[in-house]
Amino acid sequence: MANTPKTGFFFDEKCFWHSGGNYALTLPVGDLVQPLAAGGLPESPETKRRLKNLMDVTGLTSELDLRSAPAATDVMLNRVHPTDFLAKFKAVSDAGGGEIGLRTPFGKGGYEIAALSAGLATNAVCAVASGDLQNAYALSRPPGHHCLPDWPNGFCLLANIAIAIEEAQAQGLAKKVAVLDWDVHHGNGTEAIYYDHDDVLTISLHQEHNYPLDTGEVADRGTGDGLGHNINIPLPPGAGHNTYLRAMERIVLPALHSFQPDIIIVACGFDAAAFDPLSRMLATADTFRQMTKQIMTAADVLCDGKLVLVHEGGYSEAYVPFCGHAVIEELSGSDIVAPDPMAAALAARQPNARVEAFFATLIDEMAETFASAPG
Repeated sequence: MANTPKTGFFFDEKCFWHSGGNYALTLPVGDLVQPLAAGGLPESPETKRRLKNLMDVTGLTSELDLRSAPAATDVMLNRVHPTDFLAKFKAVSDAGGGEIGLRTPFGKGGYEIAALSAGLATNAVCAVASGDLQNAYALSRPPGHHCLPDWPNGFCLLANIAIAIEEAQAQGLAKKVAVLDWDVHHGNGTEAIYYDHDDVLTISLHQEHNYPLDTGEVADRGTGDGLGHNINIPLPPGAGHNTYLRAMERIVLPALHSFQPDIIIVACGFDAAAFDPLSRMLATADTFRQMTKQIMTAADVLCDGKLVLVHEGGYSEAYVPFCGHAVIEELSGSDIVAPDPMAAALAARQPNARVEAFFATLIDEMAETFASAPG
């Protein structure tokens, strides 16, 4: 790829100013659950802000094409979200904030910040799809992959990636889009939006029965024209580094090669990491680095390297920055490294050979199921 444009990094300080309500992790505050000193909402700005801070300190930021973006317009939002939902969201936001979905608290101005977050994702996707950038990372907040067209869910207020896909398709920049979601929670919103589509492949690699509890099953393959274009890879807790890479190799990459997308988008959550308070998966910064390497190789072969990562979850303030830095190092081809301070400790905590063999069997069984199913 001679004369490759620079890696884009899309962010905006205002996205760090999104505010929510008081949750003690997933426990509602009240009765015998005391409010936490810092507010308690896992989806805080600190994981994202500290990623950007780490990049600034190491010098990685200076090697990227830094961009902000305008908020997604009403036209963009309406392609995914109905007008009455957007009007209700805006009214509650203007009135000081509240909660209109499930675990989606927001403060005053939450509507505008969510539209900005969607705008960052949309502009990143369109810049890469048009060839303006080779690849890009959107540090969007609030996240989007749980949001249904008319129902915010799981900290997600607007469906950022779906909004971006619809705009890229409307501009004629891409026809077929693949979405790989490696956030530890099932990407139920993106799945629902494209469940009957054959022009968008949705793949979710997640901890089984974490969140939401009633979605993300292997048998959920799509319907109508979308049959076979939705792939769920539910993993038991404790899967670890090698299991993630095996799932990529045995299921994700073959599905991408079969689909032949024009661009690949990753819903890039870091909550599968070992220190995350909302998961139990034992992934490491190197897990995310290696998955990024795998998906970049596929993108080079399938779609001239067109790849966008859109930030989703990840709730360890100390560890998310190292995971994100590793991904962006790989994405940009930088020689600047932020060594993982917990690499040795986490290597020692990976599943033993017998457990890994069990996980490998599960992955292989799922791979055979997908290979023999329609689509």
